[in-house]
Parts: sequence; C-alpha cells; structure tokens
Amino acid sequence: MRSILPWLLVLAGTVSASPPLMKDFIGINGHTVRFKPALYQPVGRLVRDYHPVAWDLGKDSSVLPEFPFAKNRVDWSAVYGSWQKHGWTTNACLMFETIPQAEWKNLAQDARTYGRSFAREFGPSGERRLVESVEIGNEPGKWSDADYTRILKAMATGIRDGDPKLKIATCNLTTGKSGAYEKSVSCLHGLTDLIDVLTIHSYAQLEHWPTWRRSFPEDPALPHYLKDIEALCQWRDGNARGKPVWITEFGYDSTTQPQEKTGDFAKWIGVTDKQQAMWLVRSFLVFSSMPVERAYLYFFNDEDKASLHAGAGLTRHFRPKPSFHAVAHLQRTLGEYHYRRMVRNDSVRVQEYRHGKEAKIIWAIWTPTGDGMPVEVTLEGVPGKLGGATRMPLTEAVLPIALPPQAASGSVKVTADGTPIYLIFERQENP
Repeated sequence: MRSILPWLLVLAGTVSASPPLMKDFIGINGHTVRFKPALYQPVGRLVRDYHPVAWDLGKDSSVLPEFPFAKNRVDWSAVYGSWQKHGWTTNACLMFETIPQAEWKNLAQDARTYGRSFAREFGPSGERRLVESVEIGNEPGKWSDADYTRILKAMATGIRDGDPKLKIATCNLTTGKSGAYEKSVSCLHGLTDLIDVLTIHSYAQLEHWPTWRRSFPEDPALPHYLKDIEALCQWRDGNARGKPVWITEFGYDSTTQPQEKTGDFAKWIGVTDKQQAMWLVRSFLVFSSMPVERAYLYFFNDEDKASLHAGAGLTRHFRPKPSFHAVAHLQRTLGEYHYRRMVRNDSVRVQEYRHGKEAKIIWAIWTPTGDGMPVEVTLEGVPGKLGGATRMPLTEAVLPIALPPQAASGSVKVTADGTPIYLIFERQENP
C-alpha cells in the first residue's frame, strides 16, 4: 500500500474540503426485484441497481414502455418505491448493453428518447422522484469506443432534457485502453460537461485465470486495485476537475462449498468468511482516505457457489454472513463521521474520523497485512480523552473491548491485528 499510494501521505488531511460522512459513502449493489431493502438496512443507505434496459424497451427500442411499468411488467415504482420507503437512495445503472447493438432501431434517437422518459418519470424532480442518479452502461466492453460515445451522448442528452437534477454517471472506466469490461476515458472526449460522475470497478485481483486469487486491500503486490482508482482520480483532476469518482463495484468471494473438480473454476481460490469481512471493511476504510465520493460493494446476496463472483454476498441464501455484521458495525460506528487524516501508515495503519456535529473523534486501527499477526504499538498524539473502544465483529453480537491504557502524556498502547478496532475520543479542542 505504501509503495502503491505515496500520495496518500501527502494528501492526508487535505483530500477534500468537505469529505462525505461515511453513511453517504458506504454503498451496496442490489438487483431489481431480488433486493430486500428491509434486510439490508443495517448496512447503509446507498444502493446501486443493475437496471436492464431490455426489460423496459423489449424487442422494439423505438417504442417506450408505459412507465412506471417495464414492458415485461416489472413495476419500477413498486421496486424503487419500496427501496425509498426503507431509507435507500437509488443509483440505477441503465444497462443499455442488455439489448444487442444490432437490435436498436435507431440507436441515437431511441437512446435519447428513453433517457428523457426515464428521467421525467423517476428523477429527483420527476413524476415519481425515486432515483437520484443513473449510470449509462455497466460494463459495455463489447461495444466499440465510437459506439459507446454515441450512445453515451444521446442518452445523457435525453436525461438532461428530462430532469437536469438527475445525476449522470459513466460506465466502468479505465485510464488505459478499453477492455472486455471497461471503456477508456478517451470515450469522454468533449462530453465531460454532460457527465456528473466518473465510475470505476476495481477488484483486489492478485492473479487471473485459472485461480482468480484475490488479496488484502493494502497488498503492494496488487497490480490494479488501488492503482486504477488513483489513476482515474489523477485523470479527473487534469481533465474533468470537480467531477466525483464513485467506485461502483469491489468485493470478495467466500463460500462453504468444496472446490469444483472440473471445469473453468477447478483451480479457483476464494477467501474465508472472516477474510471477506475484514477485507471489505478495510477496503471501505482505505477508499474513504482517497479522493473518491462513494464505494458500492459487490454483492448483496449469493447462493454459495465456489466460483468467481458467486460467493460475494453479504448474505448467503439471504442469511447474514460475517461480512454483513462487519459492514453493519462499520455503518453504526462511523456513519456519522467523515475521514479527516492519516495518522499513521506503517506496520500499523491509523485513520482519523471526525463526527459531523459532535466533538468526537474515532481512530480506526489495523495492521495492513494479509497474515493478521498482532502488533503491539504505542500511539502518540491522541486527540482527546479515550471514552470507548470497539472491534469489528463477525456476528450480530458486538462485544465491548477493554479500554487500552492511556498515559498521562496522551499516548495509548494498543494491540492491533488485521481486524479493525475503533478508539473513540472526546475532542478537547478544535484543530
């Protein structure tokens, strides 16, 4: 991590003049009628939906659906309305790529008309007021750059006409060449005024086929995980200043099932339930220290399969996994706080969070390693009187931990490992 992102040390404390509260940072990927808004309430308030445009337009892209119903009769007002009722803010990823390119009757015209209609119906000032933001495409890697640019411009223009308050985001971006799952930022040339948000998917992939092995978020050996996000933020600063960056997919797969004996996933390697919990929470913490505005984890639920993306849920058969309890605890602990500065980043990582209204400070502390071996360390310059301490749980029950000793000089001695602990201080004076 230290070799990957030395800029964090330079920007610590100055990443943003107004960083978001963690409750406005922590997001989850859901999926249409399968997402259970009440079940996942403890996790957050931001949900991203994979919205198939094919459901809306069917076999004739030139004929609009009778919103709020899709042509397959899914009632979006019922879906997104139930999410809103339970406190969720919806980001709809409009997956135009679910309609094969050759089946669009008039690509530019139909995309523009669809975008206008969707925005008028569901945007913040529209008929239903159920959707805060939309992404134009998810991972349209099979479309050429020229064709993606064409549909991006058309649909974004229609959305702007339909509801200027509806935020418009890109598909999954890369600062390199377009690939099977991402489009190059070069596709945005001349269109940045139409775009409100830049999005990226990033996975801690240490190896690809046949193992798809993933690693802990701070691993300096990771070739892309944090580097790609850093690169997009740097591109943004030079080419689309002021546009927020959202991480709209990241995650880890854990399963109880045995390794498959044959097929594509015979050598696939997942993580343990405990690792999934730790590394998701630590990813949220690391991301919050970067100049990004949101991060949506993948996925809400899984069916417990030993293959890529098939064990990534916070729930397994809709029953909470350890990661569910860990992320819910992160939300309860830091939801009303925002990232303030990097206190320390060596054998132990310490990040400071300030309460949005009260004179409280939390230090999140962990060892940024994969082995999780405990390290005893004395932390100097603590920001106030220590009033509480808690550790990331793996179950619904959160057991309090003993307050570490606080010396008269203000230092605190703690034993840290790969599971984040949170020290809660009462701030004695403003910085």
